[in-house]
Amino acid sequence: MSLVTLSNLCFGHGTRILLDGVTGSIHEGERIGLVGRNGCGKSTLFKLIAGTLKPDDGEVQIARSVRIGYLEQDPKLPADKTLRGAAAEAFATIDQLKQELEGVYERMGTAEPEELEKLMDRQHSLDGAIEAAGGYEVDHKIEAALHGLGFTDEDFELPVATLSGGQKARLGLARLLLSNPDLLLLDEPTNHLDIEGRRWLEDFLADEFSGSVVLISHDRWLLDRVVTRIIEIDRGTLHEYPGNYAAFRSQRVERMLALERVHGKQQDRIRQEQAFIDRYRAGQRAKQARGRETRLERFKEGSLVEKHAELGVMNLDLPEPPSMGDFAFVAEGISKSFDDRVCFRNLSLSARPGERIGIIGPNGAGKTTLVRALLGDLETDAGSGEIKRSPRLSIGWFRQSHDHIDRKLVAWEFLQNTIRSLEGSPRASEQEARNLAGAFLFTGEEQDKAVGDLSGGERGRLVLASLLASAKNMLILDEPTNHLDIPSAERLEEALQKFGGVDKNRVGGKGGLGGVLLLISHDRALLDDVCDKLVILDGEGNTRVFEGSYREWEAKQKAERAEAAARNKKPPAKAASSAKQSSTAPVTPVQKQARVPAAPSTAHARTTAPSVKVKNRFSSLPLEKLEARIADIGREFSKLDAEFGDPKIASDKSKSAKLVARRAELQKEQAELEEEWLRKSG
Repeated sequence: MSLVTLSNLCFGHGTRILLDGVTGSIHEGERIGLVGRNGCGKSTLFKLIAGTLKPDDGEVQIARSVRIGYLEQDPKLPADKTLRGAAAEAFATIDQLKQELEGVYERMGTAEPEELEKLMDRQHSLDGAIEAAGGYEVDHKIEAALHGLGFTDEDFELPVATLSGGQKARLGLARLLLSNPDLLLLDEPTNHLDIEGRRWLEDFLADEFSGSVVLISHDRWLLDRVVTRIIEIDRGTLHEYPGNYAAFRSQRVERMLALERVHGKQQDRIRQEQAFIDRYRAGQRAKQARGRETRLERFKEGSLVEKHAELGVMNLDLPEPPSMGDFAFVAEGISKSFDDRVCFRNLSLSARPGERIGIIGPNGAGKTTLVRALLGDLETDAGSGEIKRSPRLSIGWFRQSHDHIDRKLVAWEFLQNTIRSLEGSPRASEQEARNLAGAFLFTGEEQDKAVGDLSGGERGRLVLASLLASAKNMLILDEPTNHLDIPSAERLEEALQKFGGVDKNRVGGKGGLGGVLLLISHDRALLDDVCDKLVILDGEGNTRVFEGSYREWEAKQKAERAEAAARNKKPPAKAASSAKQSSTAPVTPVQKQARVPAAPSTAHARTTAPSVKVKNRFSSLPLEKLEARIADIGREFSKLDAEFGDPKIASDKSKSAKLVARRAELQKEQAELEEEWLRKSG
């Protein structure tokens, strides 16, 4: 069933066309990722579907009785309510049903037999409607959503008027999810979520929400986990790709390469036509030349294919930073606390040249405080340890605000004034500045824009480019991808791989620089691709230093939680003696399983445990077979994703549809298996 149908939709601002004859549909149960460069029209399309904008031409058709939930960037919230009270408003319909049910009960007390029968029918109908809407689990659902999105029990009674912008955004998301619409339109829902909140949202959308979802997000892990179809807006038109984001990337490269070949052939044709026109413009064949010139201009306006700036691999040489010695810094046993909280205690950490360190933790855990302390910008607690820093540190710091930039300079001039020349001169040349701008996806026209006329995301990208090419031997990046679109984030990854250690893109891993990178981020894809060491803050003063990638850290966490669950599992009384006898038998380590579900953290378990089903179709399977089947599904997911990336399959709609259907079946089976695994191991 089609929930939304778009017919020849057009929309623009002045002379700028955002959507040009867009046609498509959203079907029941679909999970769609909407992607494209910043400013291409993604949010505009959402507003047209939600009805907050009217199209210039064309039509948006919404199926009858379909309820659409739209997450706006600035949600409207009741200022006179508490956080919990505002979240509970999502169940206003249930409250109305309950009030009507109370009235029915009152009338039953004095009703005549004929009326009583009608009232009993109405009571039965209302009970069913309330139960279907989750009316008897309201409190649990509210707590689960608020906890999952990072709120604590102490936050529940906070007045909405006192909430920060980030808290209001998370509350708006909680209200929307709790309202359980038929179609969710989520515009950058992870903007104010830490990693735990992003995981919770992934689980909710993938495993619990039964409606349709269209998702705008720069979180590639979220797109990979949740969506089964990608729609890209590119220059006013829609392009569809079956599969998740990983499948989209490979399919899109094939499409762009095909366009590049067409572009090359068109340029050959233009050169041939122009040569004919120039040769015969003034001779006997001048009339023919003028006719061909007219056709050529018409061809350029209507049929010319443009190349994509992000297609090519970035071939960028970065200036070598000055040597810092054996260490950038060495911290031993340092602590930092404020009156109301402890950020970290007894932390020891060092950074050698070439290391790329990711700093992660919940919002407000003290990640930026830690960096400031390491660099001497903030004093640590008295008597808590010491920090030794290299006297040759040259630091570049990417912050959220860019007020220091001269907004009158054009983009390439800003770069020319801030980067270091590769040719040894004290100032970079215009060509070097333009080459750097092009590597960071600024077109020729954008390079000539004043900095003040750039969007927030474009200014952030410009500052990142200047830092990477300024020959600093330590970079601190604080949430650098917050306002970047996905192509820009991927280009940043390429550049960072060239900066902070071994260049992964060069044969034999040669060419890395000796700079140190400190990266504060909730972007798991960026952390995994760039960092080789992690510092993890838990928000309660505890820290861990982990040598390895983010993906390896997640696997270690899952293994630790699974092992903890296995240790806490109590065997039935009758089996206790046999369990004791077999305690020395060899056990396969949990971390070696391809995909064993991790036991939830304490906070998450508190909110989700009541919803775990007691029985399902896998209830009779022993724990070992459950783990084996989960591992098999993990391997089958990998095979499916590889098939999604095959251009021959991607171009075959029938085969693609079968892969999507099979993936959905596996996701459902996986969820049931993991529920049963949690029940048996808990």
